[in-house]
Amino acid sequence: MNIDRIDHVVMTVRDIDATCAFYARVLGMRVVTFGGGRKALAFGAQKINLHLAGREFEPKAAHPTPGSVDLCLIATDSLDAAIAHLAACGVPILEGPVAKTGATGPIRSVYFRDPDANLIEVSTYADR
Repeated sequence: MNIDRIDHVVMTVRDIDATCAFYARVLGMRVVTFGGGRKALAFGAQKINLHLAGREFEPKAAHPTPGSVDLCLIATDSLDAAIAHLAACGVPILEGPVAKTGATGPIRSVYFRDPDANLIEVSTYADR
């Protein structure tokens, strides 16, 4: 078997509407509706499917929990632009900018939390 990429991940949340609003406003993701009215956050060629805590779809993780995700997202704009946008949205940065290592090389990152207290890292690759 040879894996090419991640197609989607599932995030369990307390409030789907609040999560959709945050990710659309702060991170520019598209809210999409699919199969039976389910919601997802789309960006690039990936998506994050949303499950409502206590009403998850089967099959699911053994212990789905809001606030358990630690996610790194790569921005297409500069990290300075991302920082300015977070400030304009009233989203406090927990840490950063800091140097880290991404999947394909050095990155600069900032960290903040979403409405469920998931840790979100927004990064840019150093070679850009």
